[in-house]
Amino acid sequence: MTDPTQDPHFLQDPYPAYAALRSTCPVQPVPAGSGGRPSYLVTGYAEAREALGDARLSKDTAVFFAGKGSRRRLHPAVAHTMLASDPPRHTRLRKLVTKAFTTGAVTQLRPFIARVADELLDRWPGGGPFDFMAGLAVPLPVIVICELLGVPRADRSDVRRWSAQLFAAGEPDVIDTASHAVADYMTHLIATKRRDPGSSLLDRLVAARDGDGHLREEELVSLAVLLLVAGHETTTNALGNALLALLQHPTELDRLRKDPDGIPAALDELLRFDSAVSTATFRFTTETVTLGGTDIPAGVPVLVALGAANRDPARFPAPDRLDLNRGAAAHLAFGHGIHRCLGAPLARAEMEIALRTVLARFPGIRLAVPAERLDWRRTRLVRGLTSLPVLA
Repeated sequence: MTDPTQDPHFLQDPYPAYAALRSTCPVQPVPAGSGGRPSYLVTGYAEAREALGDARLSKDTAVFFAGKGSRRRLHPAVAHTMLASDPPRHTRLRKLVTKAFTTGAVTQLRPFIARVADELLDRWPGGGPFDFMAGLAVPLPVIVICELLGVPRADRSDVRRWSAQLFAAGEPDVIDTASHAVADYMTHLIATKRRDPGSSLLDRLVAARDGDGHLREEELVSLAVLLLVAGHETTTNALGNALLALLQHPTELDRLRKDPDGIPAALDELLRFDSAVSTATFRFTTETVTLGGTDIPAGVPVLVALGAANRDPARFPAPDRLDLNRGAAAHLAFGHGIHRCLGAPLARAEMEIALRTVLARFPGIRLAVPAERLDWRRTRLVRGLTSLPVLA
């Protein structure tokens, strides 16, 4: 299989390729490019959901890569995050940050999110072209997560640049360098907060580390890096994908324009229709696992294609049609099981407020260029636009 990130047709619309793979077999081997053992790709919904919840599929990358002699220079704080761990370590780390992302905690952030969205859109008087990605979809989640973690305003553009570089498919040196930059930055920020404590989430994590010793220093840095990067990447891509889907389906867009209170319910279908995460983060089998009738040997990676699963007609009839009346709450855009996206309530709030604000202030919003001319990020993990030029 060739690298899909080098195929402009796949980047523009991966779903026909996913459908072809799924129709052949919902779980199938993907040949290794360097003569190693193949990975297995999961494209069916039922199989993806099962894989995401199967404890025999480990996420502990430290165990998988031990002794394999990788030439990579990825910083340990990026390579071994909470996402790359299994219980009980994963359970312990997740418990430390869960309260910050509950529905109640996010409700308290909503006025701040709305204020930031308005301030960002104030820079677009309407009429002329506006890049929705650069103007709103990127800065809004960055500002919110940085505010939550206590990252100074002056540092936020660096944070966004390093985060984007971490997803640079086919550029391992760029990824490795960015991993050290963001980890070194968070190490410095943690030291600053020890000298001058505040009330941010990161301050509370520092206090937990220094208080009861249940959080090791390297785990503190890793958790800070994960929250910083994951706290905005998914939302940025989901926002761009959602608005593009609506602009390409004017009937559905008009429905939300007339009834903005329907936006929260519409989010599930928008998330399903064009998932911001194409492929779930790394997993590997700890023993032979039978999935979708396919026997997967022990010790091989399993790639769960969330975007493909969310377009499986066996679960979502007519999956290539955007239907805001569809009951799509079972989508896998945020994953499933113990690793389901911790920040899902925050992402949903940011999406709802952003879309509500845009449609209220610019009811005539439309694409400024044909959809086929839009540029997509060249990365295997996430699906998102580099820019989204619009007019009002």
